[in-house]
Amino acid sequence: MISRRIAALSTLVAGLMLSQPVSANDRAIVEAFYTRLLSAQGAKDKPAEATRLLAPGFQSIGDYSGKTKSREELGKQLTGFTQLIPDLEWKIEEIIEAGNRFVVRGRASGTPKGPFFGVDGKGKSFTIMSIDIHEVSNGQIVKSYHVEDWSTALRQLSAP
Repeated sequence: MISRRIAALSTLVAGLMLSQPVSANDRAIVEAFYTRLLSAQGAKDKPAEATRLLAPGFQSIGDYSGKTKSREELGKQLTGFTQLIPDLEWKIEEIIEAGNRFVVRGRASGTPKGPFFGVDGKGKSFTIMSIDIHEVSNGQIVKSYHVEDWSTALRQLSAP
């Protein structure tokens, strides 16, 4: 009888922990990642915005190579992307919240003004999908797993 009560109490506590509301600020941080940091028309100083939104030990993980990007490296990369694709826009299509993790289906579009990954689109634009998982702690993103469909962008830019 006691083991049933303990099991029931454990289930109740686990359910309450999972149903805790996510901080509206945490969601706003994730949204700002797309509107202020990834999109060209967001913050003009990408490294400063990266410092505001991303934790000091932030890790950007895009594959299983074991290599990660720091917030400083990501800030520099996004500065370069903004220069190459001045109309780069990253829209959130959907957010799924799970505790302090946010799964985001995004849509990126833009028109590179020069060769992009070796492909000169000669003024063509691209639109791609991204899937990201962001972990937020203490009001900053601490880790992001991400996959972008860059092969589709290259096909669109190189199409006749």
